[in-house]
Amino acid sequence: MGLEMTVTHYYHSGFSVACDDIILIFDYWLGEENELRDSEQITAAELEKYNEIYVFISHEHIDHLDPVVYTWRDQVPVMYIVSSDMPVGTRGKRMAPGEFARLSENVSVRAFDSTDLGVSFLVDIKGIRVFHAGDLNFWHWRDESTAADIAEAEEEYTKVLHTLEGQDIDVCMFPVDPRQGGMYDAGANYFILTVKPRLMIPMHYFHRGDIAMEFARRARCRTTEVLAMPGYGDRIRLSFHEDGDTEIRYVSVHPQDGEEEVTQSDEFPIESGNDPFAESDMPVPLSRDNDHE
Repeated sequence: MGLEMTVTHYYHSGFSVACDDIILIFDYWLGEENELRDSEQITAAELEKYNEIYVFISHEHIDHLDPVVYTWRDQVPVMYIVSSDMPVGTRGKRMAPGEFARLSENVSVRAFDSTDLGVSFLVDIKGIRVFHAGDLNFWHWRDESTAADIAEAEEEYTKVLHTLEGQDIDVCMFPVDPRQGGMYDAGANYFILTVKPRLMIPMHYFHRGDIAMEFARRARCRTTEVLAMPGYGDRIRLSFHEDGDTEIRYVSVHPQDGEEEVTQSDEFPIESGNDPFAESDMPVPLSRDNDHE
C-alpha cells in the first residue's frame, strides 16, 4: 500500500498539498482582482476535515500573502510558518535560511535562502519531500539587464542552489515568469539540472497558463518530470507506491457527486540497476532509486 497525496494549484504561486489528515498550504493568494473564484478558494469549512493545517508564507510580497489566510484561524487550528523577517503570532513559527523545525510526528521543514525576499521551504510530509521555491529564481532580464547585472544575479542564484544539491525532492513548485523576457526559464532549467527534483510544477506565471504548458513540454528530462497545472483550482493526485513507482493522475477541478474524478493517468515506473543515461537529459519516465530516511 502506497501513499496518496493531492496537490492543488490555486493561483500564481498558491498551492496546497494534502495527505491523509494533513494539509500544507503555500503562498496562497486570491489575485490582484480576485481572479480565484469563490468555488475555487480554500474555506475554513473545507479545512475542518484536517487535523494538522500548516500555512507557509515565503515572504511578504502581496502576490504570496493574502490576508484571508489569517481569518482561517478563527475557525480551525492553523500553524503559520513564515520567513524570519515577518511578524508571526502565538500560532506561528519564523524561520531563517538553514533552520530546521519538526512540526509534528509526520511533518518537518527546513528553510533555504531566496534570491528575493524571505525564504524557500523544503517540507517532509510522511517521507515525501515537497519544495516550494517562493521567489527563489535566477532573476534577470536578458533583454534589459547589463552583463554585470546578469553575472551578479547568476552568482547569487547558484550560491543558493549549491545549498540544495543532494537534497532529495519529490515535488517542486518553481517560478517560470515570462515577464523576464528572453531566457525567462533559465532559473527553472538550471534548478532541474542542478537539484534534479522528481516532479517540477511551474508557478508564478500570472495569467499565462500557456507559458506553463510550453515549459512543461520542453523542460522534462531524464531526471525530472515537469507537469503544468494551468487552470485555477487544478488538482493532481500522486500515488507513491512501495515498489518505487509513482502514478500521477489529473482529477477534475470540482467533481460532482458520483462523477468520475480521473481525467488523465500516467504511470512512471522506477528503473533499477546501473543506467548509463541516468545523468542525461533524455526524456524518460519519472523515477528515483533511493528511499528517504
